[in-house]
Amino acid sequence: MSDSVLVYKGSALANYGFGDPHPFGLDRHDVFQHELANAGLGDAISYAWPKRATVDELLLFHTADYINLVSLKSEQGHGFIDQGDTPAIAGIFDAASDVVGTTLAAVDAVMRGDGKRAFVPIAGLHHAARDRAAGFCVFNDCGVAVEYLRRKHGLRRIAYVDIDAHHGDGMYYGFEDDPDLLFADIHEDGRFLYPGTGAAEETGTGKARGTKLNIPMAPGAGDAEFEREWRRVETYLEHAKPEFILFQCGADSLAGDPITHLCYTEQAHANAAAALCRIADRHCGGRIVGTGGGGYNRHNLARAWTRVVQSFVAAG
Repeated sequence: MSDSVLVYKGSALANYGFGDPHPFGLDRHDVFQHELANAGLGDAISYAWPKRATVDELLLFHTADYINLVSLKSEQGHGFIDQGDTPAIAGIFDAASDVVGTTLAAVDAVMRGDGKRAFVPIAGLHHAARDRAAGFCVFNDCGVAVEYLRRKHGLRRIAYVDIDAHHGDGMYYGFEDDPDLLFADIHEDGRFLYPGTGAAEETGTGKARGTKLNIPMAPGAGDAEFEREWRRVETYLEHAKPEFILFQCGADSLAGDPITHLCYTEQAHANAAAALCRIADRHCGGRIVGTGGGGYNRHNLARAWTRVVQSFVAAG
C-alpha cells in the first residue's frame, strides 16, 4: 500500500459550479490547489485525476426519472433544477457526473491500496436527494459512494461524517432507515440555517432508530464547542467500528463564511481529520476519503481543506 495521500485535481472537477455571483463559483478548486501547492507537502501527496460516473453508477443512489430530468435541464441550460438554489446551466449533467465519478475513483484507489487516504475538493454534495437537487447539489457523490462500496467492494458498515455548517439532509434521509450506514453530522442548528433539518431527535427510523447522530450547534459556536461535541462522534464511531469512512469537511463552518454563522477555525478541521485517521487505522485499514463540501469564503476553504490533507499526511 502506498503511504502517499491522493489528492484529486483537474479542469473536469473544477467545472462543477455556477459562476459569479453564485456562492458556489468555479474558482473554488483552483484557490484550494494553490494553497495546497504552497504547503510544502512534496512527495507525501500524489495527484490523481477526475473520472466521469456512468449512468449505471448514478442509478445506485438516484432515481432514473431524476437523472433524466437533470439531463434535460442540462441540455436546456436555463432555469433551475430545484426551487431556486441550483441553476440548470448548460453542461451541468456532465460536471455533476464528474464529481460523482471522481469520488468513486478515490474510493477505488483507497480500496486498491494506492493510498490509505484520499481527498476530493469539489465533492461532498450532501443535499442532493435520491430524486431531486437541493442546495447547490445536483448528484450526491457520497450517497452513490456508499452504494458503490456495497455493490462493488462488498462492504456494509460505512461511516459518513459531516462537519459542514449545513446538515447533510440528502445523506440522512437517503439512509435514515439503514442501520448499517453510520451517520454523524455536526452542523449549525436548523432553526437558523438551511435546510432546517438535523435535530438531535433525528436518530434514524425503523430498524435504524437510534443509529444516527445529529448534533446541532448554536450560531457563533467556535472551536471549544466543536471539540466538546466532537468527542461524541469519536465515541460513536469507536463503538460502531466502520469498514470505511467518508468525511465531508465543508469549510462553511469557519468564522467569516458569508452564508453561515459558526465560528470555527481551520484547526477544528485538522483535529477532526486526525481523529478520523486514528479511528480508520484501528477499524478499517486506514481507509478514508475526504470531500470538500461547502465553503464560500475562499481563504477559509483553502486553509481548511489544506489542513485536512496535512492531517491525512501526518497520520501516515
